[in-house]
Amino acid sequence: MISKNLSQIKSTISKCENEYQRTLGCVQLLAVSKRKPIELILEAVAAGHTNFGENYADEGAQKIQALKDHNLIWHYIGHIQSNKTRLISNHYDWVQSVDRTKIAERLSLHRPAELGPINICLQVNSDAEQSKSGCSPEELPELAAFVAKQDNLRLRGLMAIPAPTTDPEEQRAAFHKLATLYKTMQHQYSDVDTLSMGMSGDMQAAIAEGATMVRIGTAIFGSRD
Repeated sequence: MISKNLSQIKSTISKCENEYQRTLGCVQLLAVSKRKPIELILEAVAAGHTNFGENYADEGAQKIQALKDHNLIWHYIGHIQSNKTRLISNHYDWVQSVDRTKIAERLSLHRPAELGPINICLQVNSDAEQSKSGCSPEELPELAAFVAKQDNLRLRGLMAIPAPTTDPEEQRAAFHKLATLYKTMQHQYSDVDTLSMGMSGDMQAAIAEGATMVRIGTAIFGSRD
């Protein structure tokens, strides 16, 4: 079932790329494996998938250690607590949820030199939702400049989770704001190439507005306990 689910989602992504005149293959699929057992992740690996996202630092680190021989790419996409920055820096290849300079500084400080710079996406809270992490669009330039100067960080782009809505026009409007911020960053930083936005319910709108990565969990692995 995992293989079939991955195939269906990748087919949908390709159809969206074609419909919205995006370059075929320009949108990556990040399989969100939080709260899912290693056995299911291995099914996805057997189907040829290599990019996985985790929301909980400790849980993800355990999976990374258990699967270290499979040459996978691991993204941390959850809220970052200061006391978890060392753990995250020591295990993950990407961190998509950096929203303040303190966290960025600690991630750079704890990153082992032999692993090379960790890839960073800045999380933006464009709708000013109190329940969500993320910097404001106004805070973004200062945070981006700070991250770009850190020796052990590589600024790659933006990540966001807009306010939920089932209205396609509202979805596209929210993603359009993020895409505008992303394009500004691309002009300023040569390594910026990743716009991580869109999940199962709004993936089409995200791709229409320029997403380069979509984050899908339940549609691949099934509902979580």
